[in-house]
This record gives sequence, structure tokens and C-alpha cells, in this order.
Amino acid sequence: MSKAGYSAPAAAAVALVATTAKSVVGVKGHSAFGVDWTKYRLSFDGATSTAVPVLVELCYATFATNSPGTASTSITINQTYGRATAAGFTAAYNWTTEPTVLTVLDAFTVPAFNGTVVYDAPFGTSADSAVSEGFVIRCTAPANVNCRPTLWFERV
Repeated sequence: MSKAGYSAPAAAAVALVATTAKSVVGVKGHSAFGVDWTKYRLSFDGATSTAVPVLVELCYATFATNSPGTASTSITINQTYGRATAAGFTAAYNWTTEPTVLTVLDAFTVPAFNGTVVYDAPFGTSADSAVSEGFVIRCTAPANVNCRPTLWFERV
């Protein structure tokens, strides 16, 4: 089956406030399909090499409240490969009120001082969501720092 791939880059850096969890980027599937989360990228712009690392949580989201575009800034989704189709996804960044319900799938720390993560899911291991649900990346920084995130995904 041919696939179509999409990216949802944040249009601006997301400011993290010390010790406050913040959903920095997320995507929600359409009522007819879910999301197959294939890649993500994120980086931090901390200026001090002794800064404590940022907790990064990769979360499954039902979006029971605060779907992309509600209490967040909408992202224009880009089709990156495959046959041209109407995307049908919604994506956003910089939630001011956290979406619910979030289930942490993975958690790790990344240096706040120029820390960068580039992750491509190995073939056959990408996480996928139910219809009308999706994923978010949530970050908690011990001190104020900015984050620049992007999600990559396909239809399920």
C-alpha cells in the first residue's frame, strides 16, 4: 500500500517555564483514521552548560479536552511524500492548558544546553493511535528554556 507522510513543525520556539510540564507539539487523527508516529525532532536553546536536563515525555493523547487548535497554536501540516491527499489531521504547538488524557509511552532527559533529539522509528515499530486520537510531546525543564519541536507521521 502506498503511504503518504506528513510533518508538523512548530512555527516558533516554545518557551518552557521552570518546573512546569508543557505539551510542546501534538497531532490528532481524523474521525476516519489514526496517526502512525514515525519520527520526531526537538532541540533546546539553553545557554548554560551546567543547566539541568529537560524531561521529555512522549505521550499518547485521547484529546478528551484541548484538541490541537484549542488552548494551543495551530500548525499547517506539510505533506512530505506519497500521493497528494487531503491531510485531515490537526496539529498544534505550545499548549497553554494541557490536553487530556495523556499516557506517557516513553520518558527521557535531554540536555537543556543545545540538547537535540533526532529519532526515526525503526521499521515496524512506530506507535499508532485510534481514530480521532494522537500524540503529543510534553517537556518539563528545571529552568526557563526554549524548545523547537517537529512531529512526522503517516495515516493509519
